[in-house]
Amino acid sequence: MDAGTHPKREGRDALPLYDAVRERPVDTIAITHCHHDHVGSLPVALRHFPHAHVMMTELSYFIVERVLHNSVNVMKHQAAELGIAEYPLFTHREVDELAPIFQGYRYNREIEWATFDRTIAGKSSPTLEFFDAGHSLGSAGILVRGREETLFYTGDVCTHDQTILKAARFGDVRAGVMIMETTRGGRGTPTDFSRKTETEKLIRAIEETFERGGSALIPTFALGRTQEILCTLALQMQSGRLKKQPVFIGGLGRVFTEIYDLQSHRANRQHPDLQLDEALDLSVLSRDQASRIKLNKNRLFVMTAGMLSENTTAYDLAKRMVEQPAHGIFFVGYADPDTPGGRLKAAAPGQLFHYCDTTGNLAKRCNVRDFDFTAHANREDLLELVG
Repeated sequence: MDAGTHPKREGRDALPLYDAVRERPVDTIAITHCHHDHVGSLPVALRHFPHAHVMMTELSYFIVERVLHNSVNVMKHQAAELGIAEYPLFTHREVDELAPIFQGYRYNREIEWATFDRTIAGKSSPTLEFFDAGHSLGSAGILVRGREETLFYTGDVCTHDQTILKAARFGDVRAGVMIMETTRGGRGTPTDFSRKTETEKLIRAIEETFERGGSALIPTFALGRTQEILCTLALQMQSGRLKKQPVFIGGLGRVFTEIYDLQSHRANRQHPDLQLDEALDLSVLSRDQASRIKLNKNRLFVMTAGMLSENTTAYDLAKRMVEQPAHGIFFVGYADPDTPGGRLKAAAPGQLFHYCDTTGNLAKRCNVRDFDFTAHANREDLLELVG
C-alpha cells in the first residue's frame, strides 16, 4: 500500500523501511494517489520488489510519471545546492523504464490482486477495489478482499465537497480491518465554519490587497490545491466579483491543471464543464521572471510551493513582498513550522523572523492570512467513517 517519502527527511532517511520486508514475496504495490508522501519512492520500492505489479486508478495513471520525473529534478537541485550525495534516489531513465508496468483501473471495479487469476498455497488471490477518496484527482481508498478477511485502507480522504472535487464515495464499504489516515484527527471543525465563508474571506482579502495597490500571492501545492484555488478564482471572475486578469502560476501547477481539464469527464467533479485553462488567463512565471516582475499592479500569483520552500518561485516572490505592507500572502494549507512559510505564519506583524539561512531575517510587514481549504477529513468525519 503506497510507496512514498517522509516529508521532513532527506536522502535515504526519507524512505520507508523496505529492507524490513525485503525477503517477503510482494505481488503488487497499490498506490492510493500521486502526492510525494504516497508515491515518491516507487522506483526504489521496485528495486526491492522487481516482479511486483503496480496498480492505481486510471486518473493517477495519467499523473504518476510527471510526479516522479519532477522528483528527480528536485533531488538533482538538492544534491547540488544542499550537498546531499545520495540524491537522486532514482533517475529519469529509471522512471521511463518502469512506466510500462504501471496499470490504471477505474473506480468500483473488483480486480485480481496480481491482475490475473492465480493461487497461493492452494488459495485464490485476494482482490482489490479502488473507491474515490475525494482528496485529489485520482485519489482512492483501497478495499482488499480475501477468502475470509477484508481490509480497507482509506489513503488520504476528503469527506466534504471541495470547490472542484466532490466528496469521497466510499459508499457501504465494510471491512474487518481498517487503516485510516488521521492528518486532522486532532482537529475538530468550528461550528461556524463552512467552505463558502472561507472562500468569501479569501476573496475579500484579495480585494483589500488590490485596493491598497498591492499584489496577492497564494502559495499552493502543484497537485490538488492549485486546481482548487484556480477553480475558486475562475468562478469568482465569472460571477464578476473579481475582475478578469492574468493569473500567474508555476510550471508544474500548469501541467497538472491541464490534466484536470483533460480528465474532467472521468473525475467526480463539481462544475464538470469548467475548463480552467479556458476560463482563466494563465501565465507560467519562471524564477527569473519573478525577480523582475512589477508588484505594484494588482498581480495575482498562485504559485507552487505551499510552504514557500527554498529555491522556488513562490519563495522568491514572498521574499520580495513580505516587507511591503501593500501586499498579501495568503496560505490555503498546512505549512510545516520549520519551513520559510511556517516561520512567516508564526511571526507577529512587524516582527523580524528568520526566513531561511541564505536570506536571513526579514520583517513581516505585508498582510499574511491563513485560510482553511483542506482536502482532508476532519476529526468528526473520521469518527463517522469508523462508525
